[in-house]
Amino acid sequence: MRQTVRYADGTYTARGWYGSLPSSITVTVTLARGVITRASVQTHATNPTSLDLQRRFAAAVPRVVVGRPIGEVRVGRLAGSSGTPVGFNDALEKIKEQASN
Repeated sequence: MRQTVRYADGTYTARGWYGSLPSSITVTVTLARGVITRASVQTHATNPTSLDLQRRFAAAVPRVVVGRPIGEVRVGRLAGSSGTPVGFNDALEKIKEQASN
């Protein structure tokens, strides 16, 4: 029997880590009835190339996650970035934990 996870409405923030350096981003999402109604990414990179990839990812991610149930969101390569989505998914898992407690 499949168990349904309920997520509390609210705004949640978590830092997601990725890569071998390691790199990180901070993700903030707002939930209403388990659906992402707002999403933003704060970049932390100092290397110009990494910062550019993080900024492009941050600009693109709301279009692919807003309006979707948080339990179904898993971001892959986006806006030319293959590493940043790993950090986003890491942060999202932490947010799911926060919202389900």
